[in-house]
Amino acid sequence: MYTTLPNGIRVFYREAGSPSNPTVLLLHGFPASSFQYRNLIPLVAQKYHVVAPDLPGFGFTEIPDSLNFKYTFANIASTIGSFLDVHKIDKFAVYVFDYGAPTGFRLALERPQAITAIISQNGNAYEDGLSSFWDPLRQLWATSDPVKEKELREAVRGAVLTFEATKGQYLGGEPEADKIDEPATYHLDYALLSRPGNAEIQLDLFKDYGTNVVLYPKFQEYLRESQVPVLAIWGKNDIIFPPAGAEAFRRDVKDLKLVLLDGGHFLVESHTQEIGRSMLEFLDNKI
Repeated sequence: MYTTLPNGIRVFYREAGSPSNPTVLLLHGFPASSFQYRNLIPLVAQKYHVVAPDLPGFGFTEIPDSLNFKYTFANIASTIGSFLDVHKIDKFAVYVFDYGAPTGFRLALERPQAITAIISQNGNAYEDGLSSFWDPLRQLWATSDPVKEKELREAVRGAVLTFEATKGQYLGGEPEADKIDEPATYHLDYALLSRPGNAEIQLDLFKDYGTNVVLYPKFQEYLRESQVPVLAIWGKNDIIFPPAGAEAFRRDVKDLKLVLLDGGHFLVESHTQEIGRSMLEFLDNKI
């Protein structure tokens, strides 16, 4: 379904469960959409009100050309904040994964009293959790030379914005690949990534991702000061955000539950039931 924001953005979202129950906001990652939560939503919605929007640039959320929208993580977080305001959601637990993590943590900095709990599924907030996968992107973040930036963007495009790279994010490090919904998952993601103009959107976000790393100390300060309960449930074979990123939460969060599962980046695809059970137990105890 869609919600139209005051600035004309049409946010596609999935919703289930009674609005009278506490809300859980599911924030997806690259290169996916709220589709990645299609199996998790009914599990959590048994007891909670679940909302899963598509971030700008992903899924079926529509951005008017007249808006001249700049694809930055600040603007993504602002869009989701506006979505929450339109729906009058002022208290929620948040599930963060991949790009959903900087989005969720930016929301937490803006409205710390709104967050009741955090479920981080391979949702990074520490330098510890950045593997060598990020080295080419670090070069992109660091350059201010237009010629060099163009070269780096093309290199990243060829390495990341391909069908094989998209498929690899689902299957890499996953010993139970038969549990992945093949080929629907990565074919849908790649089809949406391949829409006219979308590659440039993704490259803009790759460039802007460095602004999230700059904010990591602020995210960590928020965790220390709020002591919001955190469930870090991680695919221990993730080559993008390795488990050191999960372990790092120990430094700042006293009320931490850490679960490492034998899976990869898209753990929610292969370990849906385990994640659902852990989430319900965690949320029942904390909120």
